[in-house]
Amino acid sequence: MSDSLASNASGLKGPVHLAVDLGASSGRVIAGAADGGKIQLAEVWRFENKPVRMQADLLWNHLGLWQDITHGLRLAADQVDASPLGEIASVGVDTWGVDFGFIDDKNQLISPVRCYRDPRNLGRMQDALKRVSREEIFAETGLQFMEINTLYQLLAAQQAGDVGYQHATSLLMMADLFHWMLSGERTIEATNASTTQLLSPVTGKWSEKLLGAFDFPSHWFPTPTQAGTTIGEVQCSVATMTGLHGVSVIAPATHDTASAVLSVPAEEFAPAKPDWCYISSGTWSLMGVELPEPKVTKLCAELNFTNEGGVHGSTRLLKNIGGLWIFQQIRAALQRRGSAPSWAEMVEAAEQAEPFSLIINPDDPSLLAPADMIDEICSLAGRTNQRVPMDDGVLFRGALEGLALRYRLTLESLERLTESSIKTIHIVGGGSLNALLCQMTADACNRTVVAGPVEATAIGNVAMQMIGSGRLHSIVEARDLVRKSFPTKTYSPGNSRVWDEPAARFAEL
Repeated sequence: MSDSLASNASGLKGPVHLAVDLGASSGRVIAGAADGGKIQLAEVWRFENKPVRMQADLLWNHLGLWQDITHGLRLAADQVDASPLGEIASVGVDTWGVDFGFIDDKNQLISPVRCYRDPRNLGRMQDALKRVSREEIFAETGLQFMEINTLYQLLAAQQAGDVGYQHATSLLMMADLFHWMLSGERTIEATNASTTQLLSPVTGKWSEKLLGAFDFPSHWFPTPTQAGTTIGEVQCSVATMTGLHGVSVIAPATHDTASAVLSVPAEEFAPAKPDWCYISSGTWSLMGVELPEPKVTKLCAELNFTNEGGVHGSTRLLKNIGGLWIFQQIRAALQRRGSAPSWAEMVEAAEQAEPFSLIINPDDPSLLAPADMIDEICSLAGRTNQRVPMDDGVLFRGALEGLALRYRLTLESLERLTESSIKTIHIVGGGSLNALLCQMTADACNRTVVAGPVEATAIGNVAMQMIGSGRLHSIVEARDLVRKSFPTKTYSPGNSRVWDEPAARFAEL
């Protein structure tokens, strides 16, 4: 738990907003309130989120997640009720993008909720491009081509004769699925809708051309709900379980990166010529800029960047990068071998390892969902004519250096796309605690790095609920409050020239 979080919500004063923040490896229920000109947060409940492998399928344990969510909400209600200083005003959910569930005409969830790493999705992008060209799909959606995108997952369900696909009356993205469980209302929030590769970033509407070309039912895709909208109230059955009687369900920016970007402690909102960019650093790294309008251009298509929806009509022009997934999965592989290094021990071993002895591209397709990350990295080293790593520290360092090198190339592309000079990189989220990665990023990119806030997604979730309820009035006001509330750490670039030769080797990969 970071220093910016209290362990109990009973000390929060004023209206309390509950952020359910679900990441691809863990989830939290966090309570937030504005008190004394600052946002105060308390972590009420933290839980693990792991996909479940069943036969050949990789599924999310959505029922386990719902059980943890309602348990966390019950704890929050009990803690706040025990204090005369606060009352719970609203709750909202954010999650990762692209994944979804199917609801039928009897208001029931049908079929398992599949993980984006499910092997059923492999090859579906190529199938899609046989129907509609890459150029046409990009012109319609402005989105980065990734096999995990909702478009290709739906095509996989269609081809498999998925029972959910055949009988659904609604499709709900992950956060919308939990909002439906909370309120009984079916909505699709705009920032998460923008990750499907079926939505126009220009009009904010679903692409009739793509829905028709792939024969996806149009009634699954209602007009997207904007972040800050009150969806309804916690329904009676859930209120009885949780104690949240009469509490509003307010949609935050439900895509976790959109919430995280809202909490970037910058002074501007969506400048046309940005001098800062962000990295939302966790299992995935999302690196980009916040713009007033999308860049659906030939260069954007060539560089395979994505135009995702941000808050209040802004665009998040970004690149999805493999993130700390490799670092995490190396640890998981070591645990299966009987070793259990802490994160701090891994970073310390990486610091002591020989620099640039193993170059790992975090976006190599073979590293998306391997059975064993260490075995796959060793195989990759052989395929790329590198020494097979014999030391754990080399593995750890290679995973972090690969990210920093990826950030360097992505920064160059962002400056080309925006025709601007980026001076500052804001790293938010859990990865901002990794001092070695932050310094590597500053050195590799030759830019100042500002790390923090750590709890970026939860902060953005709470802030948007405050905006939706009228307690805050703008993104600029919210960011001013964030700057006053949460500490950051600045990293200045050191010897950046030593990164030039490894960057050339990385580019060849």
